[in-house]
Amino acid sequence: MLVLASKSPRRRALLDLAGWPYRLASPVELDESILPGESPRQYVLRLAQLKALASTAGASPGDLVLGADTTVVLQDEILGKPADADEAKAMLRRLRGQVHQVYTALALIRAGVPDQPLIDLCVTDVTMRAYSDEELDDYVASGDPLDKAGGYAIQHTGFAPVERIAGCYANVVGLPLCHLTRLLCQLGIPPAPDLPYTCQAKFDYECAVEQVVLN
Repeated sequence: MLVLASKSPRRRALLDLAGWPYRLASPVELDESILPGESPRQYVLRLAQLKALASTAGASPGDLVLGADTTVVLQDEILGKPADADEAKAMLRRLRGQVHQVYTALALIRAGVPDQPLIDLCVTDVTMRAYSDEELDDYVASGDPLDKAGGYAIQHTGFAPVERIAGCYANVVGLPLCHLTRLLCQLGIPPAPDLPYTCQAKFDYECAVEQVVLN
């Protein structure tokens, strides 16, 4: 059984898309503060592993616990989830028309087995469009940005903030499925049938990295 150590509805939707059976871990509270001198890569990898390890306590022996952490990075600065509407507006103004990166780290650990977690990291370059102040204000007023790193959802059809990406689309949503497939294959769990095609059909895009990741 796969145990998802995340409250994110977007990660649940992506796991549903993949078809792997899973259940949700009991909620855990973690300090997600950035450590002094910590790089974005170090930050997301550390948090993904902490989430997985913290959630093994409520898992059954042999369960695979999946921790994931996603953050937005603009010019090496980590942009987490906005605390309020004003912070969401400030983030979106900074991101407007700019190229930034979305980092997602994955950590898999088998409950009851004293092994180090298997880890993987996905980074996608994202170019934001030049949305207007009015569009920005309307989007923030909807409340959608407040639970999302960087204050936006790439898949939001009303706002549609992204002009283009270079890399994995599912990563920007919150769970790079081909990277997760790669981790699960290391544990002898076969890939979900036609997952790359299913993912691309769901989000209506052509992926340039799935063969590189899966091969």
